[in-house]
Amino acid sequence: MIYISAFGMLSALGNDLATIARNLVRGVAPGMQPRDGWLSGGRRCWLGAVEGKLPPVPSHLATHNTRNNQLLLAALAQIRPALEAAVANYGAGRVAIVLGTSTSGVDEGDRHRRAPYSGYHYQMQELGDPSRFLANYLQLNGPAYTISTACSSSARAIISGQRLIAAGLADVALVGGADSLSRMPVNGFDSLASLSGQRCAPFSRDRDGISIGEGAALMLLTREPQPLALLGVGESSDAWHMSAPHPEGEGAQRAMEMALSSAGLTAQEVGYINLHGTATPLNDQIESKVVHRLFGDRVPASSTKHLTGHTLGAAGVIEAAIAALILRDGLPLPPQDFSTAAQDSNLPACGLLLAPQPLQKPVIASNSFAFGGNNSCLILGRT
Repeated sequence: MIYISAFGMLSALGNDLATIARNLVRGVAPGMQPRDGWLSGGRRCWLGAVEGKLPPVPSHLATHNTRNNQLLLAALAQIRPALEAAVANYGAGRVAIVLGTSTSGVDEGDRHRRAPYSGYHYQMQELGDPSRFLANYLQLNGPAYTISTACSSSARAIISGQRLIAAGLADVALVGGADSLSRMPVNGFDSLASLSGQRCAPFSRDRDGISIGEGAALMLLTREPQPLALLGVGESSDAWHMSAPHPEGEGAQRAMEMALSSAGLTAQEVGYINLHGTATPLNDQIESKVVHRLFGDRVPASSTKHLTGHTLGAAGVIEAAIAALILRDGLPLPPQDFSTAAQDSNLPACGLLLAPQPLQKPVIASNSFAFGGNNSCLILGRT
């Protein structure tokens, strides 16, 4: 079994685990706000931003100076003691780094295009840069690479880290991801008519698209027994459409079934499902259909994207870290927010929480589904 020895995150919910826990219980996200300056044409849009000052990238690593990497440094600071202990125990060559991102330094590239500045370097926006940066920053020489499969990127980074340990290629894996706000994805989703005009409302009758967010999370995976474990993982490819899920959710179902099988669990042994729940009409329809087929209406479920925004490549690990926080601290399960938009009664019943409730079984599944039909499911639990 692979265990989680430490985790850290920041998002629109807050910049540390204690703040995120308080805001998750209250159902508020200070960083989710209507914002100007991101959409072409001057329109406002709701975005989830990380507020406050971020750690600076050291001057000797100036070619990696992006907001994405600053978000990673902020998440890293929360688990630094555990990481240093692992390096001291196993050595710098036995710690792997696997990260997920979909933007890397694209925002820096966009700003350089509009107003060239001397500090810009092309490698900032290379998708491999986050892992290369952390490896250089931490002076680690184990396997280090970045995965970019859109919105499942960091979930797949966790799966890859687990496999590196299982294969004997590393003793510890630093896994996670980061994505920062950028005009390119904001305008890109808007051009696809997938960006909501309001704060996103997953599984609501009037849902009209996503609200993009930014953030980062990191986890330290190990074979050493810990209170939290990565019980099971599943992944699949729809091979159906570049941006739409399979109409029957076949790939999503395979990923969830694989995760249950690898964990040795039945559907009814799961205590909560953190749904992908993007608030696009098609995603919520397909996901509710799949969850209904596998779990019926008996397992509590909700999406937390109305609190974090859709953090794209970082979504998988941020939502896994939220699951870990609920398990670690015994937090009440977050309900789906229908305060501004009524629930869609036409969707198949999938256990949507309408009020907070305790976690009855210490097992949480977290879904991440991406463009191109890249599906993943992670199952975390207390040991």
